[in-house]
Amino acid sequence: MGKIRIAISGYGNLGKGVECAVRQNGDMELTGVFTRRAPESVKTLSGVPVYHVDMLQEKKDEIDVLVVCGGSATDLPKQTVEYAKYFNVVDSFDTHAKIPEHFANVDQAASESGKIAMISVGWDPGMFSLNRLYANAILREGSDHTFWGKGVSQGHSDAIRRIPGVKNAKQYTIPVESALEAVRNCENPELTTRQKHTRECFVVAEEGADQAWIENEIKTMPNYFADYDTTVHFITEEELQRDHAGIPHGGFVLRTGKTGKNGEHNHVMEYSLKLDSNPEFTACVLTAYARAAYRMNKEGMKGCKTVFDVAPSYLSPMTAEEMRRTLL
Repeated sequence: MGKIRIAISGYGNLGKGVECAVRQNGDMELTGVFTRRAPESVKTLSGVPVYHVDMLQEKKDEIDVLVVCGGSATDLPKQTVEYAKYFNVVDSFDTHAKIPEHFANVDQAASESGKIAMISVGWDPGMFSLNRLYANAILREGSDHTFWGKGVSQGHSDAIRRIPGVKNAKQYTIPVESALEAVRNCENPELTTRQKHTRECFVVAEEGADQAWIENEIKTMPNYFADYDTTVHFITEEELQRDHAGIPHGGFVLRTGKTGKNGEHNHVMEYSLKLDSNPEFTACVLTAYARAAYRMNKEGMKGCKTVFDVAPSYLSPMTAEEMRRTLL
């Protein structure tokens, strides 16, 4: 059997991560990168050809799965729907509240074209979602808790950078350790948003900018910082590049529950991630699910799918016998 032919749409941090991930999978090959930029201005890590996105349909016979690496805010709601008309696709749409709407739109396109479209693939939504499902199915009487961080929130960092007078910024989401320990101790706490996480901001202000005003704008920003205890540090651009150049992240999914005749026994299920590179790890998850999309479509499946719909064996390059012998 030939290799699974992968193509990438969008060549930012996530697209570069997918390029690296494909190189780690011997049953895959990267056939091209598609960009909205001038193709000649994009240099790939592996030297794979770069094309303008307008050429995607011309290349559809050379692509088994298209990994769509756009942003959730404006790119993916349009791109995944459009590309599912022609390709098996995988995306990392992560606006939780809008997943049902995105699923419905993509499902219509993929069902009509006979393709598979995997949406909301990553670590949350994605791997965290799976662990919430497993834990809920196993501990039927219990409570769910998700903590994110310590890590860089790219959306929150961008929100700070849009404030007038801000030249650059990075924002870290940090779990409150006492809240995390209370969950692990089966205290079943009722936690507010403020009690679960804090936010720490490192800001480079433009020369002459009113730092006190900027700090107030950050701390009172609705939907981003107003509901959290937020600390703001003003630093130089050199310090930001030296100390905060990476994009780490991670977090914890926990479910605590009780079993027994009178609920006398406590249990804790915990899944955690500590990631040096958020986009590179997300890219690895996308690549595994690209394999699943290819296999499922080969078996005649179509329509939109999420991580809940994929049997684990579809993700692995191993044979069924190898999985039973080495992993079961």
